[in-house]
Amino acid sequence: MSTMPRRTAVLVFVAFATAYFLSALIRAITATLSPALTQEFALSASDLGLLAGGYFLGFAATQLPLGSWLDRYGPRTVVLSLLTVAVAGCAAFAVASSFNGLLLARVLSGIGVSACLMAPLTGYRRWFAAASQMRANSWMLMTGSFGMVASTLPVQWLMSLTSWRVLFWGLAALVVLAMGLIAWQVPCWSTATPVPTGKTPTPNIQASYGEVWHHPYFQKMAPMGFFIYGGLVAMQTLWVTPWLIRVDGWTALEAANGMFWLNMVMLLTFLGWGLVNPWLIRRGYNAAQMITYGMPLSFACLAIITIAGSASGYWAGAAWALYCMACSCISLAQPAVALAFPSTLAGRALSAYNLVIFSGVFVVQWGMGLMLDGFKALGWPETEAFQSAMGIFLLSTVLSYVYFLTAKKS
Repeated sequence: MSTMPRRTAVLVFVAFATAYFLSALIRAITATLSPALTQEFALSASDLGLLAGGYFLGFAATQLPLGSWLDRYGPRTVVLSLLTVAVAGCAAFAVASSFNGLLLARVLSGIGVSACLMAPLTGYRRWFAAASQMRANSWMLMTGSFGMVASTLPVQWLMSLTSWRVLFWGLAALVVLAMGLIAWQVPCWSTATPVPTGKTPTPNIQASYGEVWHHPYFQKMAPMGFFIYGGLVAMQTLWVTPWLIRVDGWTALEAANGMFWLNMVMLLTFLGWGLVNPWLIRRGYNAAQMITYGMPLSFACLAIITIAGSASGYWAGAAWALYCMACSCISLAQPAVALAFPSTLAGRALSAYNLVIFSGVFVVQWGMGLMLDGFKALGWPETEAFQSAMGIFLLSTVLSYVYFLTAKKS
């Protein structure tokens, strides 16, 4: 049962979802803008990977203090404070005149939106029942997919009317509006979490992260969070677009169209997870079981994409969409990790796992760029360089899954 009225819970969800929509749009927009940015700033593959990864570097840098802040001050205060940095990051990107300026702006943007998912999930851990938390998590991710969709064809269309700099000024303004909605609808932590009469809340704020890091369930999930979840985000927000253009020969507009439909598929996938999760939980299926059964399909899809290379042509878009859809079951790990800990540690558990995920995003995004530049420096054709880098990524995801299965038996 929710500890707040249904109408209030819906309004709180909408407020948080608005901010998360914008954070996903800011996160993914560099994929659509990559051809323009590459041309204007003469970016190499490693530069592009570092630029996209800069967002996740800033994001990851806040995760450990973020957990303690959320447990102590609550979602409303923390997310509003950090979103002011996101506004500054968008403005800085809009006026950047060099690669270093772009990179700094992306780091600031990552810091600024770093609580847009963790803050609501921390609140949901206290406010909603377990099945509702799984549903709310999936529908937050669905909202993020809306942001991903908005970063594709709509951005490509706007680019024909204006410049990418104007787009980032617009994003800064929209983040300010989202802050107003959160301030209006989300209750303060002390009033949102009722305490039984005669009792004093004991949040155990000084508790160490050691309890989180050493928890067997967290350790089992961590490698998959780094390589599979982090890799999924890295592919979806950057490397799918260059693959479609440079390996499969798509135009920038065709790639944006392909990413639009890929993100629409992900939107519908997360909508579906939100609808079926309560039903699956009532029938005894937990997150670990669903991840176990779902992940092998994603490996098969990525293997087909990698081996086919340029031969897949216009089927590549469908293959990438199926890969992302199959990978979506890893999203169940986040609320599952939170449920493995008491509610007073929920913020730290979620933030620690988010640190793992977004560290993985940064490593995979930049690592792919470094491998591509390295293989091409050896004289390899671009298609073979992409295939080799993707093969190494695939191997890392399979090994993390094997670790998960092994740890599951212990």
